[in-house]
Amino acid sequence: MEKPFRLIFSNGREAAAIRPSVPTELSVALNQIGLQKSRPILVVVGGASYISEAEFLRIQQLFIKVLAPIAEKLGAYVVDGGTDAGVMQLMGKARSQIAGTFPLIGVAPEGKVALPNQLTPAEDATPLEPHHTHFVLIPGNEWGDESPWIVRVATVLANGDPSVTVLLNGGEVTFKDAFQSIIAGRLVIVIAGSGRTADKIADALDGKGTDQRAIELADSGLVRDINLEEGFDYLAQAIQELLSTPDSRMPNQDADQHVR
Repeated sequence: MEKPFRLIFSNGREAAAIRPSVPTELSVALNQIGLQKSRPILVVVGGASYISEAEFLRIQQLFIKVLAPIAEKLGAYVVDGGTDAGVMQLMGKARSQIAGTFPLIGVAPEGKVALPNQLTPAEDATPLEPHHTHFVLIPGNEWGDESPWIVRVATVLANGDPSVTVLLNGGEVTFKDAFQSIIAGRLVIVIAGSGRTADKIADALDGKGTDQRAIELADSGLVRDINLEEGFDYLAQAIQELLSTPDSRMPNQDADQHVR
């Protein structure tokens, strides 16, 4: 395994990075970039595409008013895909906007991303999001290669502390992210009303789904949905209680009023 290194972004921010080659190196790798203490884990997956401007603004506010503040209050680790797009970009900007101090860890396939100041990135490479504090650059040349690694990073960092995956919108890779979470036994909270994959899964939970993958996820017993229409207070209460519960698969009765 290579030694840790620093990424310096054009906005002057720096992030610690590591390149593990196999999953068994993760514990040592994360320790080497300063991620040593177990904490609650918030995994964020999905996208923010094919929605109206009004819907995008509402999802943006979800990050600013709910997800980033919860992570800050609980001192949680937040783990996502790390690129400057979709929910990863929203998470990074929300952390910056609230002046957050929680660690924000991006896990991405190195063959698909452009590192800051890289002289010859691949033509279709996606930049990394510059407000993340740490990056785990995993071997891979396709989107989706990072899905099992995101789950493993979250599991190693949690070390038994509560952890939850929040899924918004999203495309094909988001299904893979969701399956990886349930394989690991991690509860997936689907934000219904955020579009695309999230709404397909929410429909399946309501018994109205037609997508077989969504139906399989709904049948797992580890997927719940919260509707954006419930309001940010309900979302914040439910997610915070899940991250404060030793067995985060079993929300208490109050939280379960809004988590199906």
